[in-house]
Amino acid sequence: MRAAALALFLCLPGISTAQQFPYRDSTLPTTRRVADLLGRMTIEEKFWQLYMTPGNLDDPSNDWSQGVLGLQIRVPDSTSARAHAERINAIQRYFVERTRLGVPIIPFEEGVHGLLTPGATVFPAAIGLAATWDTALMGRVANAIARETRSRGIRQVLSPVVNITRDPRWGRTEETYGEDHVLAGLMGGAFVRAFERAGLIATPKHFVANVGEGGRDSWPIELSERLLREVYFPPFESALRAGAQSIMTSYNSVDGVPATQSAWLLADILRGRWKFPGFVISDMSATGGAVVLHMTEPDAPAAAAHAWQSGLDVVFQSRWAEHQPYLEAVRQGLVPATTVDSAVARVLRAKFELGLFESPYADADSAARWNGSAEHRALALESARASLVLLRNERQMLPLNRTIPAIAVIGADAEATRLGGYSGPGVRPVSLLQSLRATLRGPVRFARGPGRTAVQGEVVPAGAFIGLKGEYFDGIDLSGSPRLVRNDERIDFAWTLSGPAEGLARDWYSVRWTGRITSSGRRLGVEGNDGYRLWIDGKMALDNARPRSFGTRFIPALAPGAHDLRLEYREPEGNGRIRLVWQARDDWRARIDSAVAVVRASSAAVIVAGIEEGEFRDRASLALSGHQEKLIEAVAATGKPVAVVIVGGSAVTMPWHEKVGAVLFAWYPGEVGGDAIADALLGEINPAGRLPITFPMSEGQLPLYYNHKPTGRGDDYVDLTGRPLFPFGFGLSYTTFEYSDLAIHGDGGPVFSVQARVQNSGALRGDEVVQLYLRDELATVARPVMQLAGFRRLTLAPGQSAVVEFKVTRDQLSLLDEQLDTVVEPGIWRVMVGSSSRDIRLKGEYTVR
Repeated sequence: MRAAALALFLCLPGISTAQQFPYRDSTLPTTRRVADLLGRMTIEEKFWQLYMTPGNLDDPSNDWSQGVLGLQIRVPDSTSARAHAERINAIQRYFVERTRLGVPIIPFEEGVHGLLTPGATVFPAAIGLAATWDTALMGRVANAIARETRSRGIRQVLSPVVNITRDPRWGRTEETYGEDHVLAGLMGGAFVRAFERAGLIATPKHFVANVGEGGRDSWPIELSERLLREVYFPPFESALRAGAQSIMTSYNSVDGVPATQSAWLLADILRGRWKFPGFVISDMSATGGAVVLHMTEPDAPAAAAHAWQSGLDVVFQSRWAEHQPYLEAVRQGLVPATTVDSAVARVLRAKFELGLFESPYADADSAARWNGSAEHRALALESARASLVLLRNERQMLPLNRTIPAIAVIGADAEATRLGGYSGPGVRPVSLLQSLRATLRGPVRFARGPGRTAVQGEVVPAGAFIGLKGEYFDGIDLSGSPRLVRNDERIDFAWTLSGPAEGLARDWYSVRWTGRITSSGRRLGVEGNDGYRLWIDGKMALDNARPRSFGTRFIPALAPGAHDLRLEYREPEGNGRIRLVWQARDDWRARIDSAVAVVRASSAAVIVAGIEEGEFRDRASLALSGHQEKLIEAVAATGKPVAVVIVGGSAVTMPWHEKVGAVLFAWYPGEVGGDAIADALLGEINPAGRLPITFPMSEGQLPLYYNHKPTGRGDDYVDLTGRPLFPFGFGLSYTTFEYSDLAIHGDGGPVFSVQARVQNSGALRGDEVVQLYLRDELATVARPVMQLAGFRRLTLAPGQSAVVEFKVTRDQLSLLDEQLDTVVEPGIWRVMVGSSSRDIRLKGEYTVR
């Protein structure tokens, strides 16, 4: 049945076409139901249970009559939760009532820190939730996300991200739980348990390591089996032990083999060593990445066949139309029938165990009740408050007095409500500026400042061209007849995964653009890879024909009016990038001066600075982007008390930090983050978040993580220390805490307990995150200089104390010996309890006999 008729069917009364075959009998064991249904399926119906994609029933060119594993059903931002649930129900009804076997779909969505849909509550980004160091709170947040998810009829989330971040330049650091596998495993496990308890499928990703050298996303990794098993595998193991029924592979290659086609990862580790019974899905369009990126497969059918035979179950693509080569791999017998049946059986088992055959539809009233509810919004505020990390507070500048005569609030992020990657629009997001103006009695004076970006060039718009013709050549010397001639609207291209046109390779091509350009008197320039020449009115204006690097170059301002234009571009290596730009009109200096004037007229200043990052947006520099550092220095030079609030999902270098009174790291704090930040600045709450990643002093120190193994010599530089700016686990408070009475109890076996007393020795109520670290003093293989073994966040009133106890298990004392066997060796363990990895308050020893 073609999709052109689907809209009509959605409006008809339900007419069940499914007969009462054994697979529809809920009293039968799942294994029998799976076997019965599998035996009734055609090869095409089996394939579609191994395919998932964003989609709906609106496009008449898409044929869903044979079913599909699942759909990501997106709706406009104006859509209510109730309407979304009703939409999903309507689509589900088609598959249940209008396909031959009536197999329901698994509607899926992203849910890293809130369901990625309009009307859903947005909580702090995952890295902010990790900064709470509170697994119970993490579980409550996950419960709320799961409740909103299920209420809409969505039954799978492509979350959590349990990758380890050892280089904070990675743009996706914000999606993770940080650099430590213990913290990431506990947070990820708490997330997964909440979803699985709610009858949903959690999908930890990206198996196994999604970031490589230089903090580059999906960069090839060449990590030893020891390192993978010690650091990168454990969070995935924790998530699977918590009950995750699905797992997603990563885009990158692992030891030369794309993760999607790695039999070692998918068959030997997942299926063999870990006995994982669930289904494995690719990242979106990753299966074909072996063809166009890794170049380890000749074509998509071969890539699919290799992936399925290596242990992949489900191909995840971006559109229905991309299914054809994968279907052909199955039809042509490139994949053994037993392999197909095993993969389909795993998917069907999940659908039966979710109860989809008995209860496929959502309760739209429940969706309206829970999504964006007051209860969930209160939890979003609580978690945002708990995530804030106070990094500096000289002379107790914070908290600010509510009666402050006038305060200057500076920065684009003060009025913005950036929620971070993989988030919906939120429900009535609150900015810091809004919150302060609603709270303070005195004037709150705002200046936007220079913003987060420093733009050199603005793409010349289509309206500036007269007859722009592009000639595309198969070769780099612009010779012969062009392969393609077309009219281009503008020159703004980035050809990373393919060539510039059909029939052209991703490298070894050239392009000539000719036409006329109308100037208003601005400077014209070219941004891109070298290998280009620019002529204006027949005269050479730029000659960068010799390839060297990427950059932007300008010519003197053109006279107003129309000019002949010719731009030639050659790309011998691939990853072509070329843009024709006008020099940007950037008045950032004037905007800094305006901000300084606002500060001079105020009693104190709060600067809200931000980071530019995200998926496929890795950072070469950890400095605040644009001209924000100059803004901070200029404001600090006024002599007024200055607090800096940073909004972002990763580390920032701070050469300016000693010039300001306070630094508060807010992460992406969620939809009510503005209220949480205001509460911390004004002392309504006492910030107690802790860093889940190390903040370096300079990018030259990277990678810099606390649990490294001992160096063969030293770790300093001739021009810089090897120590961080702020260490893992660091965070200040408005009060102080004292540690005492360390006690270690055990009988010499590989299990013992550690106790310590913690007292609030200050004048304010506050939270302390007590952290336990261990070090193996002598081992047959090199071990980390220290390793987090436990933590507890507790709240203490002034003068109040509490005894904190940690249980150390055999697993925490085990290691991989030279043969990579897991053993516990006798010897002395250093026991360290403190407030961060660099602030150890108590030390002791325990001997394993």
